[in-house]
Formats: sequence, structure tokens, C-alpha cells
Amino acid sequence: MRRVGRDQRSHVRVKLNGRSLSAEAEPRMLLSDFIRQTLGATGTHVGCEHGVCGCCTVLLDGIAVRSCLTLAMQVDGREITTVESLAGTDGALNVLQRAFRKNHALQCGFCTPGILMTFTDFLRRNPRPSEEQVIEVLSGHICRCTGYVGIVSAVLEAAGSTGSTSGGKP
Repeated sequence: MRRVGRDQRSHVRVKLNGRSLSAEAEPRMLLSDFIRQTLGATGTHVGCEHGVCGCCTVLLDGIAVRSCLTLAMQVDGREITTVESLAGTDGALNVLQRAFRKNHALQCGFCTPGILMTFTDFLRRNPRPSEEQVIEVLSGHICRCTGYVGIVSAVLEAAGSTGSTSGGKP
């Protein structure tokens, strides 16, 4: 393994929300900073910078990860999906986003992108979760505004566990 100095930059190639992009990154640049500052996808929020709050969650090759705990150089050649990709190309909200709106699952919205990305991955793997499973997954996120009840209701509704929602991807 070649040692990389602090001032040496490397090219990082990614597919971000379906678009192939390439940009330079310093060896210690966090994925969250690379996404926001270098690639310009500012929907990914940065909260605690320690992986605790979940605000910076994105999908890396389809799996939810904390972008503040991942280095940009680690994602070379991989696919990143952020909250900007959830709505349709016409701006129509997906099922999960509509359920969040309907159930008042967001207030200030700072934590919402990370929660949406976590549950996008979770519902893909577990399309019919129990309320307990939703609460367990949600425990990895900090929301200071909602009290979590609306978020749980929204996820269950999007999953079809408490009512029916039609159309769109989760």
C-alpha cells in the first residue's frame, strides 16, 4: 500500500444518483464533505460528525451507511444514492416521502434525509416490518423535533402495515 501525503489528492469516480462523476479528494476527506462540497448534493446533512445522529446517512451500493464515518477515497468506483434521488424526475414524491408528509413525520427537516435513506434501504430488505422493528431501526437516528411517533406511523404506512399507499418506490 502506497502512503499518501496530506497534500496529495486522488481522483474518486462515483455514480451519484445515477450520474457518473469524478472529482479530486484529499486522503482524509469524509464522504459527507465530498458529496456536499465537491459534488454539490447538499441534501445530505451533517450533524454530529461521529455517526451517532444519522443525519448523513446515504446508500452506498444500496446499503445505508453514515457518510461522516466513510472516507471519500473508500467509495471510488461505487454507487452513492442520496435523498435527492428519491422523488421522481417530475418531482413527484415517492411512497415513503408522501407518508412522511401525511403523518407529519418531519418538522425542521434536518434529520429527515438520513431517516428517509435508512428506511429506503430497510423497507427494500424488509417490506412488512413490525412496529418494533421500525422503532429499533429508528433508534439509530436523533430527531429533536418530532417525538418519533409520526415517523413510525409514516414508515408503517409506506410499508402497507397500517394502511394502503399506492404507487411508487419505497
